[in-house]
Amino acid sequence: MKNSAFRFSLLLSLLFGLLLSLPSLAQNTKAPEDKSKRPSPPATATARVGAATITINYSRPSVKGRKIFGGLEPYGQVWRTGANEATTFEVDKSVTINGQPLPAGKYALFTIPTATAWTVIFNKTAEQWGAFKYDQQQDALRVQVTPTKTAKPTEQFLITTAKNGKVTMMWENTAAAFTVAAAK
Repeated sequence: MKNSAFRFSLLLSLLFGLLLSLPSLAQNTKAPEDKSKRPSPPATATARVGAATITINYSRPSVKGRKIFGGLEPYGQVWRTGANEATTFEVDKSVTINGQPLPAGKYALFTIPTATAWTVIFNKTAEQWGAFKYDQQQDALRVQVTPTKTAKPTEQFLITTAKNGKVTMMWENTAAAFTVAAAK
């Protein structure tokens, strides 16, 4: 009798343990997040410059009546250049950015905006959330650009690429651009 009570007790313990583990098993098998439903949805800008293909993946936050540069995005601080995960800039061949060499690869694209100049940063740690773990030691390249005021406001952050290699970042009433060219 003691033996069957022990077995029954063991069986109940195993079943109870299994029931407790089911929620964590279900969490591990959940479907991937649909990023298009985020408040700052994903976008991609691509271009071909010479033999190189540029691919920029970013998220598009909205102004929503806020002061952006010098407000929500403080001047002089590293910005992820979008929202959510860090914006990525990928080239399949070596290029130059405003005349400076950048090897083929995938980079996080950060910026440090100020009222009169932006630092555009290509960081070797491409996959990261925001700029929270940004490490300047991992910068592959930094270039300076001059921001301009746009003729009309841009509600949702936008990155465009042109056939001539010009990459333009626009948000609120500001635009900043850099030029990508085939490496020589």
